[in-house]
Formats: sequence, structure tokens, C-alpha cells
Amino acid sequence: MGVRLRTTLTATAAVAVALCLASFALFAALDASLAASTKESALQDARDRAAAELRAAGGAPAPGTGVGVAGPPALVTVGGGGPGAPPGPGGGPVTSQRGGGRIVVTQVVTTRQGSVTVKGTASLAPARAAMNTLTDVLLPGVPALLGLVALLTWLAVGRVLRPVSAIRAKLADITAHDLHERVPEPPTRDEVAALARTVNATLDRLSTAVAAHRQFVADAAHELRSPMAILRTRLELAAPAEKALAGDALDDVARLQSLTSDLLLLARLDAREPLRAREVDLAQVTAEEAARPRPRPEVTVALDVTPDVPVHGSPEHLRRLVANLVDNAVRHAAASVTVRLDVRGGRAVLDVTDDGPGIPAEHHTTVFDRFARLDQARPRDTGGSGLGLPIARDIASAHAGSLLVVPHSGGARLRAAFPLAARPALTVR
Repeated sequence: MGVRLRTTLTATAAVAVALCLASFALFAALDASLAASTKESALQDARDRAAAELRAAGGAPAPGTGVGVAGPPALVTVGGGGPGAPPGPGGGPVTSQRGGGRIVVTQVVTTRQGSVTVKGTASLAPARAAMNTLTDVLLPGVPALLGLVALLTWLAVGRVLRPVSAIRAKLADITAHDLHERVPEPPTRDEVAALARTVNATLDRLSTAVAAHRQFVADAAHELRSPMAILRTRLELAAPAEKALAGDALDDVARLQSLTSDLLLLARLDAREPLRAREVDLAQVTAEEAARPRPRPEVTVALDVTPDVPVHGSPEHLRRLVANLVDNAVRHAAASVTVRLDVRGGRAVLDVTDDGPGIPAEHHTTVFDRFARLDQARPRDTGGSGLGLPIARDIASAHAGSLLVVPHSGGARLRAAFPLAARPALTVR
């Protein structure tokens, strides 16, 4: 559950609880106020009736009774008030009871002729109508208000989190080759802007460190090339008595030269140097590289190449990609390697399959890591530097293509795909 949804639900629930408590308090206060007002009306009605009855009988109320001198005909009975009733304004007790949609107030009034019990009535209909009106307003009003609160909270939180979403999306797009890019910094002076500035500062430090690392690798590989070439020349000119020892040393030097060459190529690919691209017949490149002799002549390399497969790219880099894939397959094959090139869905698809132990599914991604060796999946060899597949993947990416491991029974299959080069349409005359 996202922050936006959690915040909206929390705010809506808090407002709902507050509205419910306020509604209950409003209902209780209004009911008590209406009940007191209705009772006061019934009591006033009793006073008015007592005054009217006394006036009709030719008498007068006792002083201090609070009985008026005007009103409708009275309902008067002689007697005392109920026991335990509170004293009324005229000194007598007052009782009230509800029933039949009205409230009846009984008051004992003291006059010169004696005590008189007067009953006054008031209808409960206005109070009930007021409560019903309040209910009719609150029942639809509270849900509508909660919906409005939820909508406003959702929009407000979304507006606040919009810069965070932009930062996250930009960070997801930044790779090791795009460390020069930065996340957008909002113009506000809040925590989100501080987060953006912190992320950009971290990217600055990371970019500097990665650039220094790449430069170190490129410089080291470049500086090693000349000493390696000199060492190889001296070993090749060794005396006949030292040829056996020099031969072993030459193999090691050749491996070191291959490693330095791979490191230099990786440094160029990491630097995103522009390719000398043109239209290349990938079928011809594949056939030439697959047919080249390799250290294991007992492994047969079978070709199934569709002719005339044009792609746009660097011939040298594409040759290196095909060579690395075939070399890797021959190194791990038991007896045979199959190289297949065809066109599928507007893309050139190159499959290199061997009959070796294969690559476990959990290593389909890590096999492209630099200097990766899958000891559990394949025996450790002495011919590879662990950079062949990473270089091939970077070359494929530089050509807007892809390289991945395809599930295959009885060996490993690596698949490279490239977009076909656009060719102008021919006009028939």
C-alpha cells in the first residue's frame, strides 16, 4: 500500500471518527434543548390556562405565583401536586410526562381560594421535525463530506509526492553509463527538495569515482601493452635451448595481452565512444568468424546462416561479438557448436548453441558480470578471462541490440538480436 493511499485512508478515517463524535454530541445537545423548550412551552401553557380560569371565576391569582391574566380556557382540577415534584414558579410542585406525541406539564398554583392543579400541554411534533431534518442533512452530508476529504487529501498528497515520483523515475533510468544525468530538484524549500539535492550530490561523487576507476583501468591497460609486446618479442627470440620454457611463457604473455586488450575495449565501451558505424552484412561477419580455427579442433562448428542480413554498426565490434560468443561456446562444448543466424520480427537473431553442461537458470544474469566464473555450472578453464560475455553484451547494447541466455536443454544457448538496417525502397520502371 503506497504512502498516498495510506495517508488518504488515515485522514479520511480520522475525519470520520471526528464527524461521528460531533454528530452524536449535536444530536444529544439538540434533543436536550428541544425537550427543555417544549417543556417550557407546556409550562407556559399551564400558567396561561390558570390565569384564564381565574379571570372567568372572578378571582385573581395570588401574588408571586407567576400566573398571567390571559390565555385560552383552562382545564382545572382541585388538588395537590404529585409527591416529590420540584417546586414551580408559583411555589407549587411541577411534574411532566410524555405520551401521544405531546408533553403534559402539571403544576400546582396557590390562589386566594386555595391550591389549584393546572395542566399545560405542548406538541412534540416541532422537536421531532427538527431532529428528522438534522438526520436528513447528516445522513447524506457526512458521507459526502468524507468523500470530499478523501478526494482533497488524495490530490494534495499526490501533488506533494509528484517530485518524489519524478526523482524515483529518473533514478530508475540512470545506469552506469548515464551518471552525468541528475534528478530534478523542485523549487520548494522542503524535505523533498533536500532529498533531491542529496541524491544529486551522491550522483556527483559516484560519477567522479566511476570515472576515476575507468580512467585507471584504461591507463593501466594502455601502459601494459608496450611492456607486453617487448616481453613477447624477447621470448620469441629465445635461444633454442630455452624454447620449451619460452613457449610456456609465451602462452602466459598471450593471455595477458588478451586481457589488456579486453580491458581497453571495455573502457572504450564504458566511455560511450562513438562507433564507426555503417551498413554491415551480419551473415558474412558470422560466417567468417565462425569458420576461424580455434584451440579445440575436435569441436565441430556447424553453420546455419541466412544470407544477406544487413545491420547498422561497427564491423570490428560485431566481429568481436561473434568471436566471443563462438569462443565461449567452443570452450565449454562437449563435441559440437551450432551457429544460427536468421531474421525474426524485423530483427537479426544470432543463436550460438553448445552441447556442454549448460548454464543454470539462477546464473542467466550473473554470467554477464565481469570476471564471472560459474564454478558450479562449468569447470574452471584456463582459456577465458571472464570478460568475453560482458564485452559481447556491451557491444550488443551499443548497437541497440540485446544479448541474453535462452533456456535450452542439453547445453547453453546465447541469443543476440539487432535491428535490421533500413534500406531505401527500390522503384521499378
